[in-house]
Amino acid sequence: MFVSWATGLSGKVVDQVFFYILAVSVFLLALITFLMVYFVIRFRKKRNPQATDIRENIWLEIIWTIVPTLIVLAMFYYGLTGFHFLKKAPVEAMKVKVTARQWSWLFEYENGIKSIELRIPIGKPVKLFLTSQDVIHGFYAPAFRIKQDVVPGMTTTLWFQATEVGTFDVLCTQYCGLQHAIMMTKIVVVPSEEFHQWYQKGREEMEAIKGKPRGAQLFQEKGCIACHSLDGTPRVGPTLKGFLGKTVIVITDGEERSIEADDDYLRRSILEPNTDVVKGFPPIMPKEKMADEEIHELINYIKGLK
Repeated sequence: MFVSWATGLSGKVVDQVFFYILAVSVFLLALITFLMVYFVIRFRKKRNPQATDIRENIWLEIIWTIVPTLIVLAMFYYGLTGFHFLKKAPVEAMKVKVTARQWSWLFEYENGIKSIELRIPIGKPVKLFLTSQDVIHGFYAPAFRIKQDVVPGMTTTLWFQATEVGTFDVLCTQYCGLQHAIMMTKIVVVPSEEFHQWYQKGREEMEAIKGKPRGAQLFQEKGCIACHSLDGTPRVGPTLKGFLGKTVIVITDGEERSIEADDDYLRRSILEPNTDVVKGFPPIMPKEKMADEEIHELINYIKGLK
């Protein structure tokens, strides 16, 4: 849900600067409008049939030079202190790695937990380390008044601190391809005790799945769900329900050919996704860096999508 009032420390700092500039602007608008109307009435032709030319007024010139300068400098100082606050994360901030890819987000915690939503405790500062796997994205959480470009080949940072429990939207603000509009996720703010229970449970689950099939988890983590449905509905890519074993028409070097969607084809599609593109779908699948074990787990999961 989009909100009009800020949530968290960062949002309050941004709102304070915004409302200060807004108040000054509204005051000046009212003052200038009042003076315009006053001068039109006070110096109308009926009362002043003979116009007079005022050559100079040194004090008036000094006032209208110094006062606006002080107002602008105050805006600059107020905005600069807020900018410094937003850029300097507290030392005790919880660190979370954020990976953007077409067209989903992945959050990785220090204990190895991976999630497609950002779950955080209330009152705890959180520092995000943002990277992109493909193109430029934009991490934007309007409730917290935070926004940061996510650029491939570099890591950008961002921090915030939630002051109320709730669920808040995260959007992508850079047009990043055909499914840009669906690149959304949530920031879930929970009480500290609830978060610690979730965090500990996630750690235990990470330990428990070692050596066990985890294809479904990989399907989420690698962002496959953004382009491939599991219910037979085509998206920007073909649905994977019942896909394995089908004969499909693909485009290879500009020519059509029929092939069987077997294990080798799926492996090739993951490592070299735009070599054999299913006809009717755009060649936009990004390359994934995956270990052989992960590819094997993912293919086994797709096999089960009858």
